[in-house]
Amino acid sequence: MAEPNVTRIVAGWATSLDLADIPAEVRREGVRTFVNWLGCAIGGADHETVDCALAGVRPFAGPPQATVLGRGERLDVLHTALLNGISSHVLDYDDTHLKTIIHPAGPVASALLAVAELRPVTGRDLLAAQIVGVEIACRIGNSVYPDHYDRGWHITGTAGIFGAAAAVGRLLGLDEQRMCWALGIAATQASGLREMFGTMCKSFHPGRAAQNGALAAFLAEAGFDSSERAIEAPRGFANVLSTKQDYAEITEGLGERWEAALNSYKPFACGIVIHPTIDGCQQLREELRDAVREITEVAIRAHPLVLELTGKTGLEGKFSVYHAAAAALLRGDGSHSAFTDEAVNDPALVELRRKVKVTTDPKVHEASVDLTVTLRDGRRVSRSIERAIGSLERPLSDQQLEAKFRGQAVSRLSEGECERLIELAWRLPELERAAEVARAAVPSGAREAAR
Repeated sequence: MAEPNVTRIVAGWATSLDLADIPAEVRREGVRTFVNWLGCAIGGADHETVDCALAGVRPFAGPPQATVLGRGERLDVLHTALLNGISSHVLDYDDTHLKTIIHPAGPVASALLAVAELRPVTGRDLLAAQIVGVEIACRIGNSVYPDHYDRGWHITGTAGIFGAAAAVGRLLGLDEQRMCWALGIAATQASGLREMFGTMCKSFHPGRAAQNGALAAFLAEAGFDSSERAIEAPRGFANVLSTKQDYAEITEGLGERWEAALNSYKPFACGIVIHPTIDGCQQLREELRDAVREITEVAIRAHPLVLELTGKTGLEGKFSVYHAAAAALLRGDGSHSAFTDEAVNDPALVELRRKVKVTTDPKVHEASVDLTVTLRDGRRVSRSIERAIGSLERPLSDQQLEAKFRGQAVSRLSEGECERLIELAWRLPELERAAEVARAAVPSGAREAAR
């Protein structure tokens, strides 16, 4: 039985959907996704990973077309998409589609806002394109997850590029044929290895997906062709990169069942599977108070994914359940300050980390954990987390998203600049020029230096 022409179905839907066809609650979640992504991009702007990336690409960058958020440097659209995608992901604080562990806004929004500085784009059109891009990235992810991820592919990079290509393709006004080509050009570039977790390359994946997804759309606009069955063909994306291919996850219920409405936002700046541990350890800290210094053992029972890495650097620490538990118990911290080189090498945290014992059980849900701490006097205190804060069952409120935004932006923007940017981001659907957001995301000092 021949497979349906998945690529063409996706292309037709992406080009024909109108924002008015998107339910109000999905549009609202799209704005929340944009607000969260913007705060994360600014929050990561001064990370050494972004410094290194900028130093590496700047000699080869084209004309100053778009803004590196939170900094002010202006590069060509494609390199700007790369840099903003890197900065939005480097703190591991970004959005997460929990069914696939895709961080969809990094590839999609980073590409879109860069393009919006090159060509006039309304906030309404950018929002519609973002929702389409996120939806397509997550649906393609659904079709191959978990086999694709278990094999070692970083699904944010591999599926995210489809979202970026479709989103930018919408802004460029591609017809169905050219959108097919854009998706094919994206498919042949889909990459990203989980081996890179704990290094600068992890954030390179969404950045590259943003850059190459935008490139795919621009090439297709110019008539550059590709296979029209790049997703489902025997030698296409799904069959080459996965042992699972569930095409119904991509095509069924398009415009009726919304993966974009299932996006979630991290309260902690680390790998999502560690969040239940941090949540539980913070609750234990509140109960134990000074007695946390009397802990002799921390017993954790969790899903096997928590043992992704152990970590001796800040970036590796973001995937260390041992470090995350110690930081949450001793410092009550799960923000980006808990995952610096200094924090990972803090002697007090190192000492407590050695007392953490982890038992993994595939029967434990990825978003759950059982914790028991033993104190010097023999007392034991336990906590079970069914779903961590930030999950779909316990989502961050708009006010919590704003607080998270402020906590990240404070190192780059003044209080007034931060409040102005938050207000603009929430009003995205009303903006005549979406590029206004990028201009407002430049610190005043950087603007003055550029004059």
